[in-house]
Amino acid sequence: MKMKMRLMTIIAFLTAFTLTTNAQESAPTMHITLDKAIELALSDNPTMKVAEKDIQLKEISKTEAWQNLLPSVTLDGAIQYNIKVAGMKVDMGDGNVREMKMGKDGSNTWNAALQVAIPLYAPAVYKAMNLSESDLQLAVEKSRGSKIDLINQVTKAYYQLMLAQDSYEVLNENYKLAVANYDIVNKMYEQGRVSEYDKINAEVQKNNAWPSVVSGKNSVELAQLQLKVLMGITADVKFIVADNLKNYEGEMAKALTNDIDLSNNSSLKQIDMQGELLHKQYKMLNTSFQPTLALVGSYQYQSISNTNWNIAKFNWSDAASITLSLSIPLYKAGNFTSLKTNKIQQQQLAETRINTERMLSMQAQSYVDNMTASAEQLQSNKAAVELAEKGVEISQKRYDVGKGTILELTNSQVSLTNTRLSYNNTIYDYLVAKSDLNKVLGIE
Repeated sequence: MKMKMRLMTIIAFLTAFTLTTNAQESAPTMHITLDKAIELALSDNPTMKVAEKDIQLKEISKTEAWQNLLPSVTLDGAIQYNIKVAGMKVDMGDGNVREMKMGKDGSNTWNAALQVAIPLYAPAVYKAMNLSESDLQLAVEKSRGSKIDLINQVTKAYYQLMLAQDSYEVLNENYKLAVANYDIVNKMYEQGRVSEYDKINAEVQKNNAWPSVVSGKNSVELAQLQLKVLMGITADVKFIVADNLKNYEGEMAKALTNDIDLSNNSSLKQIDMQGELLHKQYKMLNTSFQPTLALVGSYQYQSISNTNWNIAKFNWSDAASITLSLSIPLYKAGNFTSLKTNKIQQQQLAETRINTERMLSMQAQSYVDNMTASAEQLQSNKAAVELAEKGVEISQKRYDVGKGTILELTNSQVSLTNTRLSYNNTIYDYLVAKSDLNKVLGIE
């Protein structure tokens, strides 16, 4: 019995292991470039889908605005039971007063009316149509702004992943070098060529290097997850970024321009469009002082003073009319208040635009300065890496022949790791500043 239970446990374990392995093998793997990441983000990111839906809503509102010029048709029906009808007393001239009834008590009245109204002159509708067009343009610009912002986020997340991968590679190489040095020092210690202090120092250096490798790996996984979220893909999808920061070194050699053109900035464009909207709203508010003209045609079919409920025996009569309706607003205090409020809003928006333009100009200039500083720093970083690599080589040879100390060896390795990380960070800082500059300049 025990043997049977053990066998079943082993079979269950193997089955679970096989299913897990198959699931891992069946997980899709993607090769991601920066352009591919941006393409997936723009097609699958919920933010862009929301922006597209907003444009659709504005298009519907635009259609709804001009539909107010179409004729409106209403059909009304009413059934009225007269418990006691109204009457009027009339002096017959002979001293007698007679009451004239406006129908019969206890009777019912049936009425049906068809009415068609056609607006002939409706200034508020014309302004609303113009306003909805501008509102649609603002929604399109907001969508473009969301697109630029998403491209910026994806681009920086992609660069962050490259930085994490390159840093992990540097830290991993540092750990491998520390392990190799420990092995050499340990053999030399066993041969009695070095002291126990050198062995302990090399072992400490190796042990200190490992946590950095673990942290670097976690940074890679976190950067991948962040990029997946922006791309709109699930966490179980595997992808490979066969790219590194060194590939962008040549881009930093290009000359930078100090010409900052904010004419394509989405935030400023949106403010300008909002100002145009407020101006058109002001014009629409002015239509509350203008007359409206409408043509109304009606057809009525009714039966009055019926003492029974047999519709077939009712006496029906019809009537038709055409009415030209003119409405002239004379005074409404709230109209003047609305105009004053709109004017203040326009002034607020003008001040906001001035402040926004100043802030954006300052940001753009800071990004240009950061790019320039990174480009200048790169050359010194490259030279520092070459010198650090040569320093490690020299310190290893000196230590092998007994002329160097373990402290020189470990210091040279730490220096090499730091210079390589600094080299990667310099390229990363340049690329991030460039991405932020493109966002400010409104470059997609």
